[in-house]
Amino acid sequence: MPKKGENIYKRKDGRWEGRYIKSRDISGKINYGYVYARTYRDVKAKLQESILHSNQVIAAPSRKSELFSELAAEWFSNIRPHIKESTQNKYLNLLESYILPAYGNKRLEQISYDFIREHCEIWLSSGGKKGTGLSSKTVSDILTVIRSILKFAVQKGKRIACDGSSIHLKHVSKPMRILSKTEQDKLYQNLYADPDSRSLGILICLFTGLRVGEVCALRWEDVSFSDQALYVHSTLQRIQDKTNREKKTKIVITTPKSLCSIRTIPIPETLLNILLSHKISSIGYLLTNSETKFIEPRSMQKKFKQVLEESGIAPANFHSLRHTFATRCIELGFDVKSLSEILGHSNVNITLNLYVHPTFELKKENMQK
Repeated sequence: MPKKGENIYKRKDGRWEGRYIKSRDISGKINYGYVYARTYRDVKAKLQESILHSNQVIAAPSRKSELFSELAAEWFSNIRPHIKESTQNKYLNLLESYILPAYGNKRLEQISYDFIREHCEIWLSSGGKKGTGLSSKTVSDILTVIRSILKFAVQKGKRIACDGSSIHLKHVSKPMRILSKTEQDKLYQNLYADPDSRSLGILICLFTGLRVGEVCALRWEDVSFSDQALYVHSTLQRIQDKTNREKKTKIVITTPKSLCSIRTIPIPETLLNILLSHKISSIGYLLTNSETKFIEPRSMQKKFKQVLEESGIAPANFHSLRHTFATRCIELGFDVKSLSEILGHSNVNITLNLYVHPTFELKKENMQK
């Protein structure tokens, strides 16, 4: 059999075989254990897991590890003070809905490579309330939490069977919805003809690429008309309120998605004039001209859906405004580094991979060149 890697062989039947030292008898003679898989990567992961498990059994055969649920509770208690409340809710929902029902009563040595991979496949194929399967993004988020908990176990000196790092999911990306130039013009005309507070918010996002929570949190104090600049340092969102039984949700205003999202954006003259015509107060929320009244994201999303219908534009989610802004910038020759900073990304690759999508018209133009 051809050998690849340490004690890994390709069999004649096409499978891969891994061999490891399972135990030794009193005389020191080696007893080998074997693992098999269809791919080299899978057999390597199984081999590492088997070696780790074998060492644990030899070193401490009578010691039982704690339950996964106990470790998960300690992990969450440890990270809770350092993450946003919205992130806390996200982790709790993933734990309560998916992870703990499957992992909670398992001991750490039972959380093997096969166990983790099997449950990922179950979640992808038949997970969720309807049993139609979870998205690859959701399962990836679940796997991230599991890995973090197992990594926390290692940091505490616990013995584990597998840390999940060798398990990889195939991500299925949804096509990005970008408004065509014709659709963008229709949208602008409709919004400009009916310049209420929510229409202004949509226009700001169309001209600057702001996220919906960021535009809802804008205050007049964040606008410099002399410098023609917009300072983004907050986001407004409605989140679950797990401390209040009467009200299930609440509004929070916090820092944006990341440190890179705290940024200063130049305001184009067209948008600057629109802001000047809307301005009544020098303080308070920009969209409402009020110190206490604000517009929340779901109200903005509802207005956007309504405007699309009135304009005869095919359905799109609010985030498509951000995609559209980035794409128009690239079409107009914007340098990617500047665009990346305006969008609040940590590096240029995120901008290129996630938000910059050349249109068919631009591809045709480039092909002509």
